[in-house]
Amino acid sequence: MKYDHKEESAVQELCEALLSLKTPEEINRFLKDLCTPQEIRDLSERWRVCKILDQDELSYREISALTGVSLATIGRIARFLTTEPHQGYQLALKKMQTRKLKTKC
Repeated sequence: MKYDHKEESAVQELCEALLSLKTPEEINRFLKDLCTPQEIRDLSERWRVCKILDQDELSYREISALTGVSLATIGRIARFLTTEPHQGYQLALKKMQTRKLKTKC
């Protein structure tokens, strides 16, 4: 998705606002102000599907039955997880794994 300069600036500012928050509680409070409850549910569902797809143990239909997420959305998440150039899902998954390893030590 391409942004014009104003949109890119707004996206950058949003990223900086998120980065300024230190705890899950702070981010949760920010998201509740920023997003509708449905938008938060949608984002949470996508992240849940991403983690399931990363385990590579269930079919799309099984994931849909488990989560209630449409096959089209699951396919989109899978595409962004594996082939799209942004690799944001992969980055977040790796950072979460690293964080888990550090807390175990």
